[in-house]
Amino acid sequence: MAIYIMFTTLTDEGRKTIKTNPQRIKEVNKEVEAMGVKIKAQYAVLGPYDFINILEAPDNKTVAKVAVELGARGTVQTMTLAAMAIDELTK
Repeated sequence: MAIYIMFTTLTDEGRKTIKTNPQRIKEVNKEVEAMGVKIKAQYAVLGPYDFINILEAPDNKTVAKVAVELGARGTVQTMTLAAMAIDELTK
């Protein structure tokens, strides 16, 4: 399984949703996992992004599908990076 870092930014609609229903975050996490992606860690952050998510997925196609699905809802914008463990890099 490959590791990905997904940066997400809430849209105006997303901020409204989180304000009225903060549990929506956990509900979306379950939906993401049902698409075959494991959420290894998730952080709310300050700065240009609202959340940083560390994901594990079988391939680029699967994580791209998640990004498109989430973005199509109109509540978040995403940027996803493929990541590699330092030990893999130095082999």
